[in-house]
Amino acid sequence: MTDAERRRWLVRALAMVVGAPLAGAAAGAPPAPAAAPATRTGQDGQGAALPLVFGLPLVGDAVENRRRWEPLLVALSSALRRPVTVFSAFQYDTLAHAVQAGRIDFTLLSGRMALDAVIDGPMQVVAQVRRRRDPRQVEHRALLLGRIKDGPATLDAVLQDPGRWRIARGDRRSVSGFIVPQSELLLPHGIDIETSFKAETVGNHQDNALAVANGDADVATSNSTDFERFQTLFPAEAGRLRVLWTSLPTPPAQIVVRRGLPADQQAALRRVLLDYGQAPGAEAERAVLRGLQADLGYESADDGALLEAARMQRDLALRHARLAQWVSEDARANRIAKVEREYQAQVRRLGSTTRD
Repeated sequence: MTDAERRRWLVRALAMVVGAPLAGAAAGAPPAPAAAPATRTGQDGQGAALPLVFGLPLVGDAVENRRRWEPLLVALSSALRRPVTVFSAFQYDTLAHAVQAGRIDFTLLSGRMALDAVIDGPMQVVAQVRRRRDPRQVEHRALLLGRIKDGPATLDAVLQDPGRWRIARGDRRSVSGFIVPQSELLLPHGIDIETSFKAETVGNHQDNALAVANGDADVATSNSTDFERFQTLFPAEAGRLRVLWTSLPTPPAQIVVRRGLPADQQAALRRVLLDYGQAPGAEAERAVLRGLQADLGYESADDGALLEAARMQRDLALRHARLAQWVSEDARANRIAKVEREYQAQVRRLGSTTRD
């Protein structure tokens, strides 16, 4: 079994571990049930505080990812006086279904997943990753990576003959792994990320970069933040890769919270997030934030923060509609009109919840 296979097996195993309390949470607290109902309250039948369930974001290795989040989750557990457990999933679908079923109390989501969780699910936005405001600093951007040896030497080599290359991409709901490369780069050149390449695999950014570095794929979607981490964790493999394309800055990810969570608990959670790493001398907390790809910490946000994600989804759907083959131009026009109606409904929904 290769190292990559071991990592994938371990992540799949962790997907079944739902309800193991974090170190530092309230001692003796009962584990969260595997399928807690969406209507659960903050206490069990004996009056003890039920654990809050955090949906672990799908970033790289799940064990390492949990370790990076643990100090912040312990701080949240202490402030809210409730234990916190982690829901760890291997696939986007697993996490999305848990969110929709009300089994997740709070998590970090971006793009399509955050939009679905708020528009069609039980969540609302309370904060988002604070992004750099200084134009001289590098912002979070989507990337297309290629292998230096026997891979495409330039972006044009990919765009002119995509059928020659194998691509490793993200899930359809991944902003930098699918949505931005598809909408901003490939579809404008008449290339569909799902059908135009010689072969495709779908995975997280780390596994996709490893696939290209090890010759299992020729190009991979990624983002600047994850690639920086990849360069640190896998310097030899990173040395085999080149950046073929860089997108415009992408919108930040949001912290979403289950609407049914009591208002005082939501306020406390938001307060901890906004204060974390901001105090003078809080170097340990700032180190935690760097590990979470949130160097500047978190800032207050509401559902209106998802308007950019809604626009990106609309633009992607419109590009598909205009490039696809239809039985008639009326069918194409009807599809385009439907996309616009759905987008306008999302704008009204998100705008109606924007706080002053």
